[in-house]
Amino acid sequence: MRNSKQKLKLLYLIQIFDEYTDEEHGITMSEIIKKLDDNGIKAERKSIYDDIEQLGTVGYEIVTEKLNRETVYKTVTRKFDVSELKMLVDVVQASKFISKKDSEELIKKLEGFTSKYEAKKLQRQVYVANRVKAISKSGYYNIDAIHDAIYENKQIAFDYYMWNTKKELVIRNDGNKTDISPWALSWDDENYYMVAFDSAKQSIRHYRVDKMKDIKILNKERDGKKEFEKFDVAKYTKQTFGMFTGNIKNVQMEFDNSLVGVVVDRFGTDVMIIPKKDDKFTINVDVSVSSMFYSWVAGFEDKVKILGPQEVVDGMKNMIEKLSNQYKY
Repeated sequence: MRNSKQKLKLLYLIQIFDEYTDEEHGITMSEIIKKLDDNGIKAERKSIYDDIEQLGTVGYEIVTEKLNRETVYKTVTRKFDVSELKMLVDVVQASKFISKKDSEELIKKLEGFTSKYEAKKLQRQVYVANRVKAISKSGYYNIDAIHDAIYENKQIAFDYYMWNTKKELVIRNDGNKTDISPWALSWDDENYYMVAFDSAKQSIRHYRVDKMKDIKILNKERDGKKEFEKFDVAKYTKQTFGMFTGNIKNVQMEFDNSLVGVVVDRFGTDVMIIPKKDDKFTINVDVSVSSMFYSWVAGFEDKVKILGPQEVVDGMKNMIEKLSNQYKY
């Protein structure tokens, strides 16, 4: 058994350095020999020095340092540094799309990319917030199926669901979706959306991936190639508030100067900002005019004003009137 394990010595050495060393922590030669022995491998110092040299030739660099009159060894070869791993952990934890159980499993895997000492720092990141999380792993498989369909240039069929008042997912009135051609996946407001071409309605539409079930790849080539040749998914996402669709209009709006950051975050750095007097500025942007767009504007109270076109101004007035009537006694 020891002889067969002897062949795995280099792999065990990498495992030891990955788990027990980092920039702040090293391991002595005696500790290395002991850990190898615990795994059924007898090794002498000279052979380990040779192994460390061999690992360096393939890009796995190990450095030596003097610490309290002892020489310690540590790896400086990592696929990710700790700051990158912290960022990935935060993304996993913050995502509503990934269930709590799957978040914990993913974070555990990310911990494997650093030492046991740094892994503790990552684990503390898990408890940054009590977020609403997905309840199943189906989203993983949905994304995989959609990517396969896009790669294979095929249409898909699926059932589309919605929540009812009993907090149950029930199939929507229009039920089974067929002849849908997936073209892209988009992330917006912490949710995944599939952007696709609906052959029946001859239009570009989007669907929440976590509300799709029983996805089947059809033996039909995708439609909508012409519509998607110049389609900009990022622009589509910026135009569509809360992924609520509506008619695309070029809208002129006036903002208080304090909201420049909000405008850049929403519409990007390419938006043209036209300064005005009284600490105001205006912009002209294409937006998908929907109730969510009006709600977004209303959220800034008197710091934002729609200037045109008139039909969009009227739409804002109508929404305000409806809300006002709802609260009349």
